[in-house]
Amino acid sequence: MKHYLICLLFLLSSAALNAQVTGNTTYNFLRMSSSARVAALGGNQIAVRDNDPFLAVDNPSLLNEEMDNKLSMTYLDYVSDINYGFASYTKHFDSVGTFNIGVNYISYGDFTETDAAGNEIGSFTAGEYAYFIGYAYQIDSNFSVGANLKGIYSSLYDYQSFGLGADVGLTYYSRKRRLTVAMVAKNMGRQLTTYTEADLREDLPFEMQIGFTKRFKRVPLRVGVIWQHLQVWDLNYENPNEIQEGNSLLGDNSQNDNNENPFFENLKRHLIFNAEFLISENFNIRLGYNYFHRRELKIDEELGTIGLSWGLGFRVSKFHLSYARSAFHQAGATNTFSVSTRLSDFIN
Repeated sequence: MKHYLICLLFLLSSAALNAQVTGNTTYNFLRMSSSARVAALGGNQIAVRDNDPFLAVDNPSLLNEEMDNKLSMTYLDYVSDINYGFASYTKHFDSVGTFNIGVNYISYGDFTETDAAGNEIGSFTAGEYAYFIGYAYQIDSNFSVGANLKGIYSSLYDYQSFGLGADVGLTYYSRKRRLTVAMVAKNMGRQLTTYTEADLREDLPFEMQIGFTKRFKRVPLRVGVIWQHLQVWDLNYENPNEIQEGNSLLGDNSQNDNNENPFFENLKRHLIFNAEFLISENFNIRLGYNYFHRRELKIDEELGTIGLSWGLGFRVSKFHLSYARSAFHQAGATNTFSVSTRLSDFIN
């Protein structure tokens, strides 16, 4: 097990050297939540080990034999006419490990093409796709390691790009303590072909994360904390268009000025808090709070519920259904729907 840990830590530290958070990265649809459960838990959950194959998309080391023969699908009606979808299939092989294959895509809708004078000359579409294969191996009763390999294709009007990405993860799980701790490096890789002939390659949205969850023995509750963007400390976005002194056009409170110690402001931006109320095996309630989303997307004069998310999970016959509502902006929220089923349940 020592050799596995050394290799994984080397990969994580090497990838962090050229880490980016936002602004200069491509294929940013890879950051989107792959399921309603993840969306309800603040947009991220890498540290729950159960039979939900959706969780293995963000942390491949969570793949396990309880996910065997499961088909999973997600649909997100995003802002405007943007649609996001996900589908995967998981299979376990004794003494080998657990595999999954799948695709996630985003469609940006239909656009009207015009000439320089504004005359309509046609229409076009835009979309991005990521095809992946994942694998996890159980090292011992507590530790597991895993990896995802992704082929990425982006088509924006007449411009196309191909990329190759990977995720690696390590999970510690103690059934006796009801405790899970995980570490993940997401979206390591390279843009293989660029959108233009200028050969200006952009970075993938790399991110390192550490997660922790604890399920209580006498209370039907699981709580979790995710430390996101581990590779970068300062997550404060400095808007060059903001007036540095005096009042801005939207008031005297800028994104950077909330009268708080910069250390604690950055600390809160790194943390996601979530909870699952496990009412029964067939029904649960989920809550999440992402302060980073709240600070980046809220309007100071209208606090609202930006950064908060909630959802439900329930079982109907042979299907497990999930719903999530996430508040990303004062203008509205997003709704995510997921369904999963074990194909072998339909075989008598």
